[in-house]
Amino acid sequence: MPDGAAPVLDVQSLKTIFRTRAFDVHAVNDVSFSLRPGELLGVVGESGSGKSVTMMSLIGLLPSPPAMVSGRGVMFNGQDLLRTDPESLRKIRGGQIGFIFQDPMTSLNPVFTVGFQIMEPLRAHMGLDKKAAKVRASELLELVGIPDAARRLNDYPHQFSGGMRQRVMIAIALACDPKLLIADEPTTALDVTIQAQIIELMTELRAKLGMAVIWITHDLGVIAGIADRVMVMYGGQIVEQATVRELFTNPQHPYTRALLTTVPSVRKERARRLTVIEGQPPLMTAAPDSCPFMDRCTVAFELCGRMNPQRYPVIAGHDVACFRADPGIAAPAPQAAAHV
Repeated sequence: MPDGAAPVLDVQSLKTIFRTRAFDVHAVNDVSFSLRPGELLGVVGESGSGKSVTMMSLIGLLPSPPAMVSGRGVMFNGQDLLRTDPESLRKIRGGQIGFIFQDPMTSLNPVFTVGFQIMEPLRAHMGLDKKAAKVRASELLELVGIPDAARRLNDYPHQFSGGMRQRVMIAIALACDPKLLIADEPTTALDVTIQAQIIELMTELRAKLGMAVIWITHDLGVIAGIADRVMVMYGGQIVEQATVRELFTNPQHPYTRALLTTVPSVRKERARRLTVIEGQPPLMTAAPDSCPFMDRCTVAFELCGRMNPQRYPVIAGHDVACFRADPGIAAPAPQAAAHV
């Protein structure tokens, strides 16, 4: 991954609001980040933190209405996806950006063979004829580790195990040699053995194909082993961003620290009881005007209830949305802080 490489993806001030009859839900709030070619960015947080909605907003997968997506720009290879017409965006989404959905059981169409479903993007986006598309589809199944690939093109999704279905989903996402692959919790529905196989497969494919990857998960243990950089989300916004080593050794946001205490360890010297984060993520019915984690934070103080902190730099490449990281703010000592 070249250090000076231009970003393959540059997101600036992305916002997504779901408008309902009862109230608005501010699901994504001023999210900005970039991704370099070949980089793997892990996006972590609890369910409801805005991870999947953010990535679906980028590539136009949310129905409008009710979703209202806006921002200064989502630049992908020099093109602003927020200002791209639907037909052109569809071509980019299927051709240059691959997306792996989190549930392989429901993401494949049960009435079509897997061969047909792999060949469809090849014919639509790469203009291959049926014969060439079938050859390429067989190569893709072999690439993701499905044996007897040519024969299995004629099988239906129900004839594959859960792990094999996920491999088929990966093959579809990789069909057109995308520059960016977004994997939305691709191992959540699988048992731990199959999870390990899929993670190993994705690591090998990333190295072989040189694509950038965004891996969405709630599992920090997975991210620790595969990511270059980590983006922690809460309340529809980024609360911390750092390299994977920096995040695990020097977490700064109270939410990140709390998440890390929920990760089990098999090392005896670190054996401890697992903790839980008390409370629930907020229902964002308005744009945040205070720290969204305030009500669950053990070190919150008065300012946290009056303003939503910006992201402050810790070191180069590491920033955190917490007033305690701002050297210009005299925050009370944690042990003396009032729980707001």
